[in-house]
Amino acid sequence: MALLNKITPCLWFNGQAEQAVTFYTNVFENSRVLKTTYYGPGLPVPEGTVLTIEFELDGNPFTALNGGGEFTFDEAVSFQIICRDQAESDHYWDRLTDGGQESQCGWLRDRFGLSWQVFPEELNTLLEDPDPERSHRATQAMLMMRRIDLDVVRRAANGT
Repeated sequence: MALLNKITPCLWFNGQAEQAVTFYTNVFENSRVLKTTYYGPGLPVPEGTVLTIEFELDGNPFTALNGGGEFTFDEAVSFQIICRDQAESDHYWDRLTDGGQESQCGWLRDRFGLSWQVFPEELNTLLEDPDPERSHRATQAMLMMRRIDLDVVRRAANGT
């Protein structure tokens, strides 16, 4: 079998891999579970407990691992969801903050503690505007937000 992806994020959970995968595959379209493995006998976890789940989110490969409580997620690693428009951005924001926590500048932590950056793709265009004053105003507006509001950033970039 050919190697399709060289890099697959592995997400470490403390017994919540199944719940997390169910949640994520319901949030993202074009998602599915590919394979589930289980702990065998003689291990510190009951035999038959889920060990790993290979899955796809919007066609991107991930692995969920029930590794125990030794490690947790933090904001040092996050996943960007670059959306077509404000409506798509709002969809992901609403779904991922359900049971989670809003942060700054389009960042959030979901109910499992995983960090995401959710924003419409036009935000990058505004932040990278060749006019440094427009770019600065857009950046200043974004820095004041939790959920990205593209209309507010546009108006700021335009000086209105």
